[in-house]
Amino acid sequence: MIRFLRSQGFRVVRIKGSHHVLQNPEGKIVVVPVHSGETLGIGVIRKILQQSGVKIEDFLRYFRS
Repeated sequence: MIRFLRSQGFRVVRIKGSHHVLQNPEGKIVVVPVHSGETLGIGVIRKILQQSGVKIEDFLRYFRS
């Protein structure tokens, strides 16, 4: 998820515990939980995409390529 958000112009601005905070040039902020060995649930993915303003189609296209 972090790699995808970076490809969309986000950058990591801080890390607090297991949460990475990313921000894009327009100022949108997204928090991504990073727990090694665990997969993000669909609800968390949808919430992150909603907060970031990225379309789910772009997300799916990124991983299909």
